[in-house]
Amino acid sequence: MKRVLLTTLGCKVNQYESAAFRTSFTEAGHMVVRQGEEADIVVINTCAVTANAGAQSRNAVRQAVRNNPDARLMITGCYAEIAAEQLSQLEELAGRDFSIIGNSKKDILVPTAVDYDVEMQQMLLGAINEASEICRLPVRQFGDRTRAYLRIQDGCESFCTYCIVPYTRGPSRSLPIGEVISQAKTFAEEGYQELVLTGIHLGYYGRDLDEGMDITRLIDRLSLETPHVRYRISSLEPTEITDHLLDLMVTRNNIMPHFHIPLQSGDDEILSRMNRKYTTTEFRAVVEKCLAKLPEAAIGIDILAGFPGETEQHFTNTRDFLASIGCTYLHVFPYSRRPGTVAASYNDDVPKNVKDSRVAELRKLGAQKKDIFHKRQVGRIVPVLVEGKRDSDGFLKGFSDNYVPVRFKGEDTLKKCIVQVQLTEIDGAQVKGEICRNHESGNNCHR
Repeated sequence: MKRVLLTTLGCKVNQYESAAFRTSFTEAGHMVVRQGEEADIVVINTCAVTANAGAQSRNAVRQAVRNNPDARLMITGCYAEIAAEQLSQLEELAGRDFSIIGNSKKDILVPTAVDYDVEMQQMLLGAINEASEICRLPVRQFGDRTRAYLRIQDGCESFCTYCIVPYTRGPSRSLPIGEVISQAKTFAEEGYQELVLTGIHLGYYGRDLDEGMDITRLIDRLSLETPHVRYRISSLEPTEITDHLLDLMVTRNNIMPHFHIPLQSGDDEILSRMNRKYTTTEFRAVVEKCLAKLPEAAIGIDILAGFPGETEQHFTNTRDFLASIGCTYLHVFPYSRRPGTVAASYNDDVPKNVKDSRVAELRKLGAQKKDIFHKRQVGRIVPVLVEGKRDSDGFLKGFSDNYVPVRFKGEDTLKKCIVQVQLTEIDGAQVKGEICRNHESGNNCHR
């Protein structure tokens, strides 16, 4: 039995894939250990979405060597995909047993680590741009989390000018519907009551399959096949939120009223320069349509501040646009130049101090939006999925169906259950609540 340490950087898809590694190592008779414990095999699932993520990935490799000098290293993920040569030449890896596994070869990572051959090729990359099928990576346990991520899709073909992901993840590939449902049922058997549908470009689901499937039809099937499981959609492009999807969300109480919609800029000129496929007018119409169908839905928005060529007027347009629409929260990031992307060749960068100032201003706006939304929720009775750990003050905590963070008093027996909670008052960035004793018939615990 070997001891295995998993280090994961980046997105929900990486987290799902690392959970699959955990499952496979465990089923092969090995023990997955915690950070800081001695390991015989170290797996590093890297990220490359920003230059900083790449630096963090390199540091993770160096730290693994320092902490486990005799361990075999398995390096995979997006940074390994685009920077395999640079990684292989790191001074710390000289004379070490290691393999670099491409994103299209993640399904061979565990058997390669277990049956390691020192004479074998260290670079097991494949051709990501030619990948035609998604890696099969089944998961049994998703760590100690209350909700699990369900990866249904990989790859992206949008080629936004700022984004390296199409080059690291390849074309869109979907998990056939039968396998998606099987994985969902496995999670349900393990007691997970909420699954977050995850992919690199989720709205592309089904385009490569000869099944007549799209993301809405898939969600329809999942919600019927596993009626006691809540489904949350991780992210959809504005052009992919259809009337059919919204009508389905209205009629099915196990599809959460929560949207995460990337906008990136509130200025049409910058959107065009980013190669985004919509205008601000179209984006506004989508948000209004969501709220018309689901008035209490949470709507999160991604924004990139300081994209090359973003003038003060462009930024003002973005700020004013965001202030004028009914979103719930903002995820604001400074633009990060990524070598290999189209935008990396633009020579009209925004100075860092200006970029930082714009990020701070938009984050302040996002905090105001969230506070307004939370105040509007006070008095409502909402279903809350209770997490497995209490907060630092001893309260139970969890998220409502529309993604409000809630804390309340209750017994340990309610952990990992869905309970009806009346929201009573704002408590900083959270909302306090009380269990509705007269709604106990609505409390569910399928463990």
